[in-house]
Amino acid sequence: MALTPNDVEKIARLSRLRLNDSEKAAMLSELNDIFALIEKMQAVDTEGVEPMAHPHETALRLRDDVVTESDRAADYQACAPDVRERLYIVPQVIEG
Repeated sequence: MALTPNDVEKIARLSRLRLNDSEKAAMLSELNDIFALIEKMQAVDTEGVEPMAHPHETALRLRDDVVTESDRAADYQACAPDVRERLYIVPQVIEG
């Protein structure tokens, strides 16, 4: 999958980045290199390989899952401009 200059312009616009022509060309090259690497990685046969969370065999030290703090959400959200049902409400920034 290769990106086009139009794709880079759209990504830049959605990211609110202003790129000049040389930066767009460099970004196109870098993004296409990343996608090429991903395609190579996807081509590797992983049949029979178990997924792992860490490359080394280690045991995690676990602690008891206990509540150690009181609920202070109201204190933390008191300065927020808009909160509904304990959620911060923010304006939409990504175009649909």
